Amino acid sequence: MTQDYATNFWCGMDDLHGFSFYRKPIQNIEPCRAITIVDVYRYLVGHYAKPQTDTLRSLTSPSEAKKYKATHFDYCTFSGLFRKRNEKELIQHSGLLCLDFDHVGNPDRFKERLLKHDYFDTELMFTSPSGDGVKWIIPIDLKGWEHSRYFMAVANCIKSTGLPPVDKSGSDVARSCFLPYDPQAYINPKYSEYVKENLFRPILGECPF
Repeated sequence: MTQDYATNFWCGMDDLHGFSFYRKPIQNIEPCRAITIVDVYRYLVGHYAKPQTDTLRSLTSPSEAKKYKATHFDYCTFSGLFRKRNEKELIQHSGLLCLDFDHVGNPDRFKERLLKHDYFDTELMFTSPSGDGVKWIIPIDLKGWEHSRYFMAVANCIKSTGLPPVDKSGSDVARSCFLPYDPQAYINPKYSEYVKENLFRPILGECPF
C-alpha cells in the first residue's frame, strides 16, 4: 500500500471516510484493502460474520472466546489507512474515532443513549462480537492534535456526561476493531444514498466477502 494508493482511494470520495480492512487472524497486519463506513455497514448487516459471531457468543470460557475472536474475525482500523497495522505506518488519518464500551448490559438501550449524546455525532454504531458491548464510531477533526491526546479528551468528556468509561485501547491510532454480524447496526442517515446502491464502491472491485 503506497501514498499513491491512498491518493487514488480518496479521489472522488471527499464525503466518505477511508480506512484499512484486514483479513483474519489478528496476527495478519497487512491490510487487504481500503474501505469506508458504508462498506463496514454492509458487512455488519450481511451474513459474512454470522457463523463466527454465533459461535463466539456460545462460548463460556473467556480465554477460549478471546482466542476464537482473534483467529476467526476480520477487522479494520477505523482511524486510518495503513501500510501495516502500526502507528508508524499510518498513511492518512480517517477523521474517525472508535469508542469501545464493554459490558453495557442492554446494548440496544445503550445505543439509544449514545444517539442522543449532546456533543458527538454518530457515523456508525454496532454491538460488539461478544454481544455485551457497543462500538461507537464518531467523526473528529484533529486540528493538529495527536490521536492519543484527542482520544483522551473525548474519553474525559464522555465520562463527564455520565456514560460508562471508554476502553482506553482506542488511544492507539492503529487499534483494531473486529467486525461481527449485527443486523441492527446503525449508520448515519447521510449515507442512505450510498447504502441504497447496495454495491461496494467501484474502487473495491468485487465484494471481497
